[in-house]
Parts: sequence; C-alpha cells; structure tokens
Amino acid sequence: MSAESPNPLEGVQAFVFDVFGTVVNLRKGMYDQLEAKLGAVAPDQDWDEFAEQWRDGDYQRTASVASGGPGPLNLDQLHKEILDDMLATDRWSHLAPHLDDTARHELVLFWNRLPGWPDTSAGLHGMKKHAIIGTLSNGSVRGLVDMAKFADLPWDVVLSPELLGSYKPNPKMYLGALHHLAITSPSQLCLVAAHIYDLRAAASHGLRTVFVRRPREPDSPPDVRTKREGGEVDLVVDSFEEIVKVLEARAEERQVWQQ
Repeated sequence: MSAESPNPLEGVQAFVFDVFGTVVNLRKGMYDQLEAKLGAVAPDQDWDEFAEQWRDGDYQRTASVASGGPGPLNLDQLHKEILDDMLATDRWSHLAPHLDDTARHELVLFWNRLPGWPDTSAGLHGMKKHAIIGTLSNGSVRGLVDMAKFADLPWDVVLSPELLGSYKPNPKMYLGALHHLAITSPSQLCLVAAHIYDLRAAASHGLRTVFVRRPREPDSPPDVRTKREGGEVDLVVDSFEEIVKVLEARAEERQVWQQ
C-alpha cells in the first residue's frame, strides 16, 4: 500500500472478537444439535425458529443487564433462565415434558459446542502470527474455553462479562479489554465482529473495527463501508483469511521501511 493509502490495520497490537455469529456459525450449530437431541420427539419442529427465539432472548436480556438491569453475568445461567421462560409459553410448552432440569442444562451447553465458519480456524491461526488474539464476547469463561477446544480457536486470552463486569455494549467491556491487555492507545486494539452495534460501541471508545460479513446474522447490514469509503469501520471483509492478508501486507511494508 502506498503512503496515500496506509494499511488500515497499521499500529494494531491485538484483535478481540465477537464470537457468537462472527467466529462460530450459531444457526447451524444450534439446529444440528437440537435436531439430534429432540428430533425424535418433535419431528416437525422448526428448530431454526426455536434457536432464533432463544437468541432473541439472549440479545434482550444481555442488553438489559448492560444498561444496568438485573441478571447474572454468567451467560450459561442467563441462557437457562431464557430457556425456562420459553418452555413455559404456549408455543414451546409441548417440549417441556421431554426436558427435565438435566436435559435443559444439556441444551444450554449446546451454545458452547458451535462450529466455526469455514474460514475461522485457519484465519485465527494466521492472525495469531502477527498479533494477540482473544475473545470479547458475552459468553461465559468456561463456555468460551469449551468452544475454543471444540472448534479449534487458538485464543491467547479469553475476556468475558464475568471478568469485565457487564455485557456488550456496556463500556466496561471495551475499556476492560484495553486495561487487561495493557494497551495504552485504543487505536492499538481492534474489534472484529459481524454486528454493527458492537462495532459502533467499540469505535466510540477509540478502538479500531473490522466488519465481517456473515450470512443471516442479525444487525449485519449489507452496505457497511470503510472509513476510506465514507463509512464507519476500518475494514470490511468476507473472511478472517482476508484479515490475514492485510496483516501480511503490513509485515511486508515494515520490512521495506527497515531496509
């Protein structure tokens, strides 16, 4: 890249990632596990609808806690509360007799066994060669660790609400990441996410931002543009491997400067 067009990730020392939907394919992972667990007892059930309602509850409850409302900072506990509420409604009450408390806990753990997108693992391993990589997710510490082992996610660090004191988009999450990673300038930390609300919140605290397009993800408008294009994020990509290429170009530029 020329001096007139500097590398959009120049100066970034660490990348933190939204996980659900950005790093892992939540829709496919939840559908496959729900079908395997409950398909025999509810063969005509729309598991996409079930997972979508559960996720909507996740968004609503975490946003409420982030704005000062009550609720646990362990996402697994929060998901269990949402699931119990769902199974008490007319829409899903037919499933309740098949799900005792042990079975419901097993369903909650489905959130911690989600597959990465096709580019995820290779992309993260590639980025790890150039910078610190970690989570900035609403997931629980144990859940994020289990997911990392399940989907081969080579995190250097796991940051979660249990450690930082709230859920996104509360400022505690973004400012806490800066503190724990000992980053003195917010522009040296970059959030990677498929959800524009998350990126806007991070940018409001000075973080750099990368928008990743993921199919059927909520709050992922198709017209997100980079700052160079008059938009609001530093980089727009279709895969983590594209981020690796930008980092490789940055490394090559630095070698040229040093010569």
